[in-house]
Amino acid sequence: MKLAVVGGGSTYTPELIDGFARLRDTLPVDELVLVDPAADRLGPVGGLARRIFARQGHPGRITTTSDLDAGVADADAVLLQLRVGGQAARDRDETWPLECGCVGQETTGAGGLAKALRTVPVVLDIAERVRRANPDAWIIDFTNPVGIVTRALLQAGHRAVGLCNVAIGLQRKFAKLLEVAPAEVHLNHVGLNHLSWELGVRLGGPDGEDVLPKLLAEHGGAIADDLRLPRAVLDRLGVVPSYYLRYFYAHDEVVRELGTKPSRAAEVAKMEAELLSLYGDPALDEKPALLARRGGAFYSEAAVDLAASLLGDGGSPVQVVNTYNNGTLPFLADDAVIEVQARVDRTGATPLAVPELDPLYAGLVANVTAYEDLALEAARRGGRDRVFKALLAHPLVGQFEYAEGLTDRLIAHNREHLAWA
Repeated sequence: MKLAVVGGGSTYTPELIDGFARLRDTLPVDELVLVDPAADRLGPVGGLARRIFARQGHPGRITTTSDLDAGVADADAVLLQLRVGGQAARDRDETWPLECGCVGQETTGAGGLAKALRTVPVVLDIAERVRRANPDAWIIDFTNPVGIVTRALLQAGHRAVGLCNVAIGLQRKFAKLLEVAPAEVHLNHVGLNHLSWELGVRLGGPDGEDVLPKLLAEHGGAIADDLRLPRAVLDRLGVVPSYYLRYFYAHDEVVRELGTKPSRAAEVAKMEAELLSLYGDPALDEKPALLARRGGAFYSEAAVDLAASLLGDGGSPVQVVNTYNNGTLPFLADDAVIEVQARVDRTGATPLAVPELDPLYAGLVANVTAYEDLALEAARRGGRDRVFKALLAHPLVGQFEYAEGLTDRLIAHNREHLAWA
């Protein structure tokens, strides 16, 4: 089995490698290719990756290349984890929206749109080259904004499934609070990528006992603290929102906070420099503790599980993924991409039935899906007017004056990445 990781020079990659090594019985990888144009990153990351495999006795071969076509040739699955423009572009995404009084964040709002505009054309080009190399290859998308990028891939006819670590992170957190094995915890996870709610937490299987009321009663304070939301919000909702919902439920508070401290991108850039220095140490043969602060917790386990199910019989039969709606949420089009529990096998992902979504959540899902429609149109076809309409439709913008100012700033800060600008 051959897998390729596009964006293999990411400082995330040793987390992924550690998962491949630990879970080799679930996903027996013979060859793993790390693909990245940045040689200064690919060298130390690739070296550490080989040492991790060696330390854990994995027999697979790890190679590195800057040649995309060579890297994906004959690959059974290709994982996408790229960031067009790097942390510098992310830093801009997180700062210029604040000038208009809007949240600056890399996956939602105006910053998220900027990332989508930079990313979708690049990903579609990569996917076409993967398809030419192997039409049967699966593409696993971890590249943000995952919902929009996955939808672009699916609508272009690619064999793709989107992946996020939010659900697996909550699953692990709940399992620890409940003192059970993670495999025993099944989430009624419903919504869009980075716009989701846990409507139930079931033990033993998708139809098991719902222990969410118990979790909220006994551990609501701790869960609320992790989400940085008031405990009263969770008590009134009776569900657990994704931590990204804080950008919606406490927008103005977040904007004030962001205006008083360095961007997350600036923090990550410093962390990445330190990580790459550590990775270059030939004595290091395991992922360093610092990597846990970088983000992406449990990404490796989710990726291994998904790849194993798509390529064979080793993964969990039910996983939270991003895939076509196909009637699951009746108020959305079939080709909307949603994030829910799905049965995953060699044929792809099929969403499980979900409870009827309360209008409180359905309304926001419908609104953000409409924005994603417009965002994808802008990413594919370009044009100032399309960018403006997408911003005006986003519930974190929604005002004509804001949308005008944000459109001008988005184009000015991203002109080098926008072929039409």
